This record gives sequence, structure tokens and C-alpha cells, in this order.
Amino acid sequence: VQLQASGGGLVQAGGSLRLSCVASGGTFSTYAMGWFRQAPGKEREFVAAISWTGVTTYYADSVKGRFTISRDNAKNTVYLQMASLKPEDTAVYYCAARYGATRTAADYGYWGQGTQVTVSS
Repeated sequence: VQLQASGGGLVQAGGSLRLSCVASGGTFSTYAMGWFRQAPGKEREFVAAISWTGVTTYYADSVKGRFTISRDNAKNTVYLQMASLKPEDTAVYYCAARYGATRTAADYGYWGQGTQVTVSS
């Protein structure tokens, strides 16, 4: 499956952004989807994940209550709605796919190209 992430940009602290990740070339509805991020000089970290049904979601403690992951299987798309953004949310955000949601980047076999999110203070 191929993944294409979009929606990043520059936003002021306290603002919102919605990231999208469109899948092609596979059966999207059978994959769990995850969002990860990587800031300069840091390791890639888990942000959120959603089961293939969309019923179960997982969040990193640092984004819980501010970010919402969702999916539309009819559109082969997973979203990450980000609110109350902070400068420490600045990173390249990646979407990823696998069978069964986990919080571990190494578990995911399919990755999008990343989209830059920059939050100014």
C-alpha cells in the first residue's frame, strides 16, 4: 500500500491543523493506521493509532485530549485533527499502516513521505 500525507504547515501556538493520509494500492479498510512524528535530532515517536474498524484509538500522553485520529474507509483516508498546538509539536508527521495497531514505529511496514508541522510561539 502507498501512503500520501498532507496538511502540514505553519501555525501559531494554540492553533489547529488537520493532517490527511490517503492510501492507494491496497485494501485500506483492513489496515490499522498510525501517526508518528520526528523532530530534528530526535527519534521518531508515536502520536496516535486507530484500528481498521475505527472503533479503537490510541494516543501518546503528550497529545491526548488535543489530537484526534479518525478514518474514512470509503475515502481510503486517515486524519489527524490537531488542536491547541504547542511549539513542541513541531516535527515531520508520518502516517503508517500495518495489520493491527501498535505504538511502535518498527512494527509498521508501510510509511508515507511525511508532512512538516511547525508551531510558532
